[in-house]
Amino acid sequence: MKLPIICPSCDHTLNVSQMKCPDCGTNVNGDYELPVFLKLNRDEQDFILNFFLSSGSIKEMAKQAELSYPTMRNKMDDLIQKIHQLKK
Repeated sequence: MKLPIICPSCDHTLNVSQMKCPDCGTNVNGDYELPVFLKLNRDEQDFILNFFLSSGSIKEMAKQAELSYPTMRNKMDDLIQKIHQLKK
């Protein structure tokens, strides 16, 4: 099951309020903000993972996705801008 990150009622980012250890059953309750990476949608998370797995090479990512380098660079710049906004 995919972790919900957006409120279905108002479209704001959700916080984590409870986590449970599957091994011992311990519950942790509170109001915790999601890390920036988890505030990104699945495609954006996959983009970052692919960037990491391609050793940080935008050129290699563009080749694998069959896109031009400038197109991939623009995607990267858009994601960087979004992350800066989320960190505010």
